[in-house]
Amino acid sequence: MMRPVTALLVASLLATVVGGCGAGAGPGDGSVKLTVSRDFGRVEVLQRSLTGLPQSETVMRLLSSNTKTETSYSGGFVDSVNGVSGGQSGGRSVDWFYFVNGSEAPLGAASTKVRDGDRIWWDWRDWGAADHVPAVVGSFPEPFLHGPGTEKRLPVRVECVEIESAPCKQVSKTLAALGVPVAIGLFRASITEQTLRVIVGQWAALREEESLLQLESGPGASGVYAQPRSNGAQIDLLNARGRTVRSLGAGAGLVAATALGGQPPVWAITGTDSNGVAAAAAAFNERQLHRHYAVAVAPGSGAALSLPLAGGAK
Repeated sequence: MMRPVTALLVASLLATVVGGCGAGAGPGDGSVKLTVSRDFGRVEVLQRSLTGLPQSETVMRLLSSNTKTETSYSGGFVDSVNGVSGGQSGGRSVDWFYFVNGSEAPLGAASTKVRDGDRIWWDWRDWGAADHVPAVVGSFPEPFLHGPGTEKRLPVRVECVEIESAPCKQVSKTLAALGVPVAIGLFRASITEQTLRVIVGQWAALREEESLLQLESGPGASGVYAQPRSNGAQIDLLNARGRTVRSLGAGAGLVAATALGGQPPVWAITGTDSNGVAAAAAAFNERQLHRHYAVAVAPGSGAALSLPLAGGAK
C-alpha cells in the first residue's frame, strides 16, 4: 500500500513542469546551497555550496549527484539517501522531504528546477504529526532574497503591532542589511497579496491573522511544532509526535513560518509579552535560525531552541 506522502509526490510527478521562474533574483554570488539533514535538521548529513550548474538542473539531480540516492517511480521519488531510507523506523512514519528557499515545493523533485541563489534543503523526518510543513525558518535569509519555493522574488512587508517598537525596527534593519527592500506598516492596516509578510508583535494580537491562527491547532494544521495559547500567555513546545514537552510563559519568544493554502508564507516574530517579542527579534538572523524548522526562545536565555524539541512528553 502506498504511503500517503508517496501518493502525494507521485501525483505531483504528473504535473507539467513549470518553466521560467521570473526575474528579480536578490543579491548573492549565484551559488546554490544544498543541505541534507536528519531529524528536523538536528543531524547534518551534507552542507555544500555549488556553482556552475546547468540551467536544466533539477532538485533531484542535484541531490543524486552529491549523495548516494536511491529512487523509485521512474526516478521521481526518493527512497533513501546515503543508506537512510523512508518508511517505518521505530514505529514512526519517516521519509525524505525537501524545501526550496524555506518553502515546501509544490512539485516533485524531478520536476523542480534549481535557480541561482536557491537554498535546497532535504530532511529525513518523522511525519506522523505533520505530513505537510508549508514553510520553515531554517533557510534564512531565504525566502526574502530569491523568493519562496519556485516563485519569483516577492515584495517584503514588515507588519508591526507597535510600529515604533525596538523589535519592529530590529527586524526591518536585519532585512535591509541583507539588501532586501522592505516596506514597513501597521499590522492588518492594508491587504497585501503576493507579498512576503513578517509580522512582529505579541501573540494575543497576531492570532487575528488567519494564517498564523493555525499554530493554535498544532503542527497538523500549521507545520509548526509550537502551540501558543489563545490568551497569548503561554507557548507549548512540542516533540516530533506533536506532544507537549515544555511550556514557556512570560518572556518567551517564537520565530516561525507557515502558509495558508497556496498563499506565500507568513513569518511570525512573536512572544507572550514585549520581552518575548524582543527575544524573538534578536533571534531573527541566520546564525540562530540555520537548519531549524522554527525556534523558541526561553525567558532570559537568548538561545534559540530548535523545534520540534527532542524527547518525549512530560
